[in-house]
Amino acid sequence: MNKSAPVDGFALAYDRHASAPASSPRRPAVLLHGWPGDRTDYRLVVPLLHDSIDVIVPDLRGFGDSDRHQVDPDAHYNAAAQATSIAALIEELGLAQPIVAGYDIGSRIAQKLADDRPELVGGLVLSPPLPGVGSRVLAPEVEPELWYQGFHRSGVAATLLDGDVGRVRAYLTHFWDHWSGPDFRIAQPDIDHLVRQYARPGAFTSSIAWYGTGRGYVANALAEEAPVKRDRVVVPTEILWQEFDPLFPRDWAGRVHDFFGDVRLHWADGVGHFTPVEVPQMFANLIDQATQKR
Repeated sequence: MNKSAPVDGFALAYDRHASAPASSPRRPAVLLHGWPGDRTDYRLVVPLLHDSIDVIVPDLRGFGDSDRHQVDPDAHYNAAAQATSIAALIEELGLAQPIVAGYDIGSRIAQKLADDRPELVGGLVLSPPLPGVGSRVLAPEVEPELWYQGFHRSGVAATLLDGDVGRVRAYLTHFWDHWSGPDFRIAQPDIDHLVRQYARPGAFTSSIAWYGTGRGYVANALAEEAPVKRDRVVVPTEILWQEFDPLFPRDWAGRVHDFFGDVRLHWADGVGHFTPVEVPQMFANLIDQATQKR
C-alpha cells in the first residue's frame, strides 16, 4: 500500500501494479471502487489485465485506508472533491492520460474527472450510474430501491451503525446480496474484509458522507438536462451495463449518447450491480481495449 500527498487534508491509499519493466512503455489505468466497497473491489480484475498496464487502485476519500475527516460533506466528499484527489494522484504519479474505470460512486467520480479535467483522461470504462435517467428514477419498481440514500442522508444511519461490527456486517451483506446477480454471492473472506474496514470507529460515517452531498440522486436525476453537443464528455467511453441491477435497469441506457460524444455500450448478461467482481473478465477486457486505443 502507498499513500499520496494530501489534498485538502486527504491523503489517498493506493495499490500500484506494474508488471512491465520501467524501461518498457506503460499504459496507465486508474480504477475507482464503489459503495459498499474499497480498492479490493478490483482484486479479480487486476490479474486479468495485460502486463504492460500500470494499474493504480486507490481508496476514495473516506474509504478503506485513505484519510477520513469529520468535515462538511458538500465541500470535501462530493464528486468534485473526490475527482480533485484523483486528478492530483494522476499528476503526482506522472500518469500520461490514464484510462479511468469506475462503477457505482466510482463511475460518478470518473465522469466528473473527465468533465472537469479532460486533458488528464485517456478514456473511461464505466458501469452505472450514468446520466439520462430523468423522471424514470420515480418508476414504481425502482423508487423503493433508493430508500438507503435518504437513510444515509438522515444521520440516523451513522448513529445506528458506526462502530457496531454486527450491524455493519448485516447492513453490508444485505446490499451485496440484494444488488448482485442471481448466481453471485460474495465470498466470506471478502465480506469479512469489508466489515473490518467499515466497522472501525468513524469509518461507516465517512463512507456515507458521499450521500450527504448536493440535492441527492433523485433530485439530480429529475433536474438533469442533456448538454449541447460541444459540452458532452469528450473522452472515449466504454459502458458495461448489467442485466439485473435493481438500481439501474438496462432500458435506462438509451440516452447515454446525449451525454457522451464518443461512447459504446456493452451488455453484461446475468449479472447485477458489482461488475468488477461479478464479471471481472469483461471489465478487464474493456480496460485492455481502451488502453490499446490510446
